[in-house]
Amino acid sequence: MEFRTEVAIEKPGWQIEPSHRLLFVGSCFAANIGQRFADNQFQTVVNPFGVMYNPVSILHTLQRLYGPSSASANVVPPDIVFLTLGTNHVYRLRETGEIVDNCEKRPQRLFSEEQLSVSECVDALRQCVSLLRTVSPDVCIVFTVSPIRYAKYGYHGSQLSKATLLLAVDELLSRQSVSNGSQVGRMYYFPAYEIVNDELRDYRFYNADMLHPSEQAVEYIWQQLTTTLFSGAACKFVSEWQPIRQALSHKPFQPDSEEYLRFRQQTQERLAAFQQKYPHAKPGG
Repeated sequence: MEFRTEVAIEKPGWQIEPSHRLLFVGSCFAANIGQRFADNQFQTVVNPFGVMYNPVSILHTLQRLYGPSSASANVVPPDIVFLTLGTNHVYRLRETGEIVDNCEKRPQRLFSEEQLSVSECVDALRQCVSLLRTVSPDVCIVFTVSPIRYAKYGYHGSQLSKATLLLAVDELLSRQSVSNGSQVGRMYYFPAYEIVNDELRDYRFYNADMLHPSEQAVEYIWQQLTTTLFSGAACKFVSEWQPIRQALSHKPFQPDSEEYLRFRQQTQERLAAFQQKYPHAKPGG
């Protein structure tokens, strides 16, 4: 007898390797998952210009990173990019008509709130893909929709917003499969939204606000993601790092004891050996 509905997750035709450079852009959920990669010594950049919730703001981040007028021309292009969509709601500055990424605590009267249509979301995401492929032709792009609900829209409104994003990603992937079959395999949808809402559909998997996934839920999604996307080498890389990480975070009762000093020396030797084996890992742990 089954007591939960498990989400079937298809594997893409590629895998994450230990040496891959990863970029995460999007909502708070992207920050949570991106931090897991950073904590596990992957070469990771997470929301370099702050959290971005809608497709247009995500595009703005990529344009600032890799566009023609970018000040970051020397940024190393990523191998894997995670784009996490939170909402289709945007704020437009009335004076210029520009969609802003952050209202910067300016008066609300200066902005108008709008909702992007499915086609507008598709267009922004298509531009994201085009720009990323310009700087890294073989880049793999993972789309996710954040499972975090937006109570301020009302729960029905929040669901409509998520539905718009889901439809946009689906349409983008469908278009790519028709127009460029050789590249569609490098675009992938990971069902984080469905995992939380269909598989972990219980309030014990939420924080006290009953809106954000709990640490346990994020950990479960991390496990599902690594099982789906990690190569054998990446799994081995993480398994070798974890005991070193735990040793580095150890808080001794007697920091001056001979036993702890020996333990610290051994940990530093293990860290040095790890970094020699994996030169791309972040220095210092």
